[in-house]
Amino acid sequence: MPKHEFLTPKAIANRIKAKGLQKLRWYCQMCQKQCRDENGFQCHIRSESHQRQMGLFSESPEMYMQGYSKEFLDDFIKLLSRRWGTKRVHANLVYQEYISDRHHLHMNATQWETLTDFVKYLGKQGICAVDETSKGWFIAWIDNSPKALARQEAILKKERQEQLDEEQSRRMIDEQVERATKEAAASGMLEKLSENYTELKREAEEEKITLNISATISSTPASTITASSNSSTTPTSTSATPSLSLQKQTQKKSLSALIKESNIQPHKPQPPKEKEQRKLTAMEQIILEETERKKSRLKSHIVTLLNETIYHSKIVSYV
Repeated sequence: MPKHEFLTPKAIANRIKAKGLQKLRWYCQMCQKQCRDENGFQCHIRSESHQRQMGLFSESPEMYMQGYSKEFLDDFIKLLSRRWGTKRVHANLVYQEYISDRHHLHMNATQWETLTDFVKYLGKQGICAVDETSKGWFIAWIDNSPKALARQEAILKKERQEQLDEEQSRRMIDEQVERATKEAAASGMLEKLSENYTELKREAEEEKITLNISATISSTPASTITASSNSSTTPTSTSATPSLSLQKQTQKKSLSALIKESNIQPHKPQPPKEKEQRKLTAMEQIILEETERKKSRLKSHIVTLLNETIYHSKIVSYV
């Protein structure tokens, strides 16, 4: 029976049917021909062209089998490395991506009968990292190229250098802490630093809780205190220290009331200031610097507002 012409409805229908993927068992790799059903495949294997190709295959079957297997392996690994890299992915997902090409090399022409056998082969050869789960086989490509090995070596070298730097910095910090501890012990500051603070607890339920809050009020205003690199010591004032006891027998006074009372008495004679001076700690210096910085920022903001007010008043008067 002669074939239908190219633009006849039957020829167009045949091309539409053959456009998608067909069943693997009806594909002949030697002839590279896809059949749509069992009848067409049986007709093909009895054809003269197929018999001639099978004669060539029978002369050296191992050569054809190894060639097809190598081509299938190379194409599969190329797709895996370019599409997913070294990520862990389902093997069937990669295979579905591979067979989406209509002219791909089919697995029935290779030495592997199933995809599971092929995945196990990849794991044995060290090409991929293979693991089996309840969802199926997962593979991850192992990049053994010289560039990848050099990149991994550089990463390991960087990590080792970071570890060495961290150990060195930790060693320097330990030495500084030890040196500071020795200096504090020599200057008698270690006992002050090693004070133990306990929680507010009462030993017996019948015992009354008494809170003594003492506030030291300096005669000099806080604005005159400056923290600079040249002056590292500040005088300590020993002015009157009012105490507040929370008891039923005594009158309750707030800390702000005590401060006001102390400020009302400017002419009260004060005891002589002690000559002992103490060094400012790093935290106190930071707090003083921050306070001065806020004050200067506030002053500049006030000046800006005044200038704007004067400018607007001039504009209004001019208008």
